[in-house]
Amino acid sequence: MKTITPLENEPSAWSPRIGETVTLHGMLYKIREMSGFAFLLLQTRAQLFQCVWSPDFSGFPLEGLRPGSAVEVTGLVAAEPRSRAGFELRLLTCQVLNRPVPEEPPVVVNNREIPASLETLLDYRPLTLRHQKERAIFRVQSALCAGFRQYLLENGFTEIHTPKLVSGGAEGGTEVFTFDYFGHPACLAQSPQLYKQMLTGVFERVFEIAPAFRAEKHDTARHINEYTSVDLEMGFVRSFYDIMRTETALIRSALAYVRESCAEELRLLGAEVPEIAAIPSLPFDEAKAKIAARFHRPITDPLDFDPEEEKLLGMLIKEETDSDFVFVTHYRSAKRPFYTMDTPGNPEVTESFDLLFRGMEVTTGGQRIHDWQTQTNKLRARGIDPAAFESYLSAHRYGLPPHGGLGIGLERFTARLLGFDNVRRTTLFPRDTHRLTP
Repeated sequence: MKTITPLENEPSAWSPRIGETVTLHGMLYKIREMSGFAFLLLQTRAQLFQCVWSPDFSGFPLEGLRPGSAVEVTGLVAAEPRSRAGFELRLLTCQVLNRPVPEEPPVVVNNREIPASLETLLDYRPLTLRHQKERAIFRVQSALCAGFRQYLLENGFTEIHTPKLVSGGAEGGTEVFTFDYFGHPACLAQSPQLYKQMLTGVFERVFEIAPAFRAEKHDTARHINEYTSVDLEMGFVRSFYDIMRTETALIRSALAYVRESCAEELRLLGAEVPEIAAIPSLPFDEAKAKIAARFHRPITDPLDFDPEEEKLLGMLIKEETDSDFVFVTHYRSAKRPFYTMDTPGNPEVTESFDLLFRGMEVTTGGQRIHDWQTQTNKLRARGIDPAAFESYLSAHRYGLPPHGGLGIGLERFTARLLGFDNVRRTTLFPRDTHRLTP
């Protein structure tokens, strides 16, 4: 019987000792031939290494090596103060594991910038993601997820995994992808909303980081049809302000994690990570009036913001409080889903909020209805047959704690953090009204 031992992993930030001989594997990122020697940039999973080839110490020919080749190299670590890392690798051997097809690539990805349109970046995603800046975007996004997950696990949340094939939309409406499921109508999940509410009666605090699907025909810089939602739900809340306080702490912790673990990526992208002490908040109606008064804009939609209003509100709050974030509370009941709790004494508004980050909505949340009769009555008032939500309502029937939660759009949040206007820049493989590949 053969025993397989685990591989030793290269640390995310590796600093070898000067004078030692090391073996690394990675992709050849760039080759710069000089007079009598050459620089080879090796892209490993963790970082970019400057390597030097010379006939004086390299026991292999330079000919035949091409950018895009998968290689394993052995070399001597030598001090080099002109290198960003403070050292370079003097190559002794190189084993080529695979070479790219010998043809001109459609996009050059080993220069400082990629001189290409967004459409080209997306069309050739398997190639363009190898560019240092493109790769850095998703290292930051990965760190964001790790930061979110770390905070939630440390604060009593249980990670869950809910179905994405469901019998009906959690948000109501027609913006769902429908299909035939063995002779029964089904759709892709818009949200884990109903499941995470049910599970507050089991675990009290739950979260999920997973895809969500919206069959919206919006063709804008802020909409895609499949996105990653960071969802949480917590039981025994006293008000929806408890959820806002949790999100404030969650984001503060996650951004600190990103700041610590992605210093090089943030430098490369020129991104500024905001410090958060507290996040200001104001009611929706007050925010609408504030924007109208300051910018002399008539209120044409009393129920929601348009993108320009979100941007203007972000500017106002930044001027007044120096905060990149703002909570907007008490949205109208007509614009919130059937599970949202109405404000006691004022059923026209809800115990809900959005979080805007640098002028764009990145979170929707609020307190949910936990009482069976109240939820059943609201469904009927919306013209929805409660029988269509029988399993969901059974959780209410058997008893749920007062609860609430939120969903964060991961791609939107990453875009605002890194200063991108188009959410596709922070989506690995976007799915929108035009794109189903790669």
